[in-house]
Amino acid sequence: MSEAMIANAADQSPASEQDRRQKLELNKLQKRLRREMGQAIADFSMIEAGDKVMCCLSGGKDSYAMLDILLNLQKSAPVSFELIAVNLDQKQPGFPEEVLPEYLASLGVEYHIIEKDTYSIVKEKVPEGKTTCGLCSRLRRGILYNFAEEHGVTKIALGHHRDDMLETLFLNMFYGGKLKSMPPVLHSDDGRNTVIRPLAYAREKDIARYAALREFPIIPCNLCGSQENLQRQVIKDMFQTWDKQHPGRLETMFRALCNVEPSHLADPNLYDFKEGKRLGGKRQAVVQSAEPESNQDFGRLDVLNI
Repeated sequence: MSEAMIANAADQSPASEQDRRQKLELNKLQKRLRREMGQAIADFSMIEAGDKVMCCLSGGKDSYAMLDILLNLQKSAPVSFELIAVNLDQKQPGFPEEVLPEYLASLGVEYHIIEKDTYSIVKEKVPEGKTTCGLCSRLRRGILYNFAEEHGVTKIALGHHRDDMLETLFLNMFYGGKLKSMPPVLHSDDGRNTVIRPLAYAREKDIARYAALREFPIIPCNLCGSQENLQRQVIKDMFQTWDKQHPGRLETMFRALCNVEPSHLADPNLYDFKEGKRLGGKRQAVVQSAEPESNQDFGRLDVLNI
């Protein structure tokens, strides 16, 4: 072997080894996310035979990963279901409107881009310096839910993951005075919509790494000038510190969400303390209205990652 060939092989070796490791890591992550999504779908009866599932895409890592894994699962699922992808173009300045259509067209999946100028409405209604996420999310929900009903959608899939659910739990406790989170499945009282969260068992750090390895064309979520010091970000930072200093704490916290004992809380709507019996409790419905609400409701904050 000539010296030139040896030198060339030496130059390519580190890159080849790195590519091999990344492929192994990607394969491992895909299997894990697929297993966790499949388990969540089975545990909470998220998808049934004949369902038409609408994947809501924002261009963020979570919604990309959700669609990617759902498409993968669809190929070998024991039941047949339909998938469509939907993005709401809210006409935010600088939004790269060509990114999602090009990506979705390359997948061959049916997709719809809804164009509604909610950005102007939010700017008009929300005073300068105030948080825009609340009104923005309500407007977005109303548009997506109406679209789902008009197109025969039976399930609306949002890209929330385990960490979102835990963050919402703490937001409600710290700022809302309620013990509630984002449920894996949420039915509307009028039967119009059913929201599912197939990534309910997935960790955000796994999704972030998977998105990087898959090289999804991520669209940044700071186009609207959303504030970085939001209450959710405070909780997120706290969780990241816990995860580093106390490995396994977040996993234990999530298990607690799935292992509730009403008799050891203090809500008379959930438990009849006089008779010693469990009650039906309050039913949380999907919000249909797109009008502003006076009270914060962190259990309905499905804005950050859809």
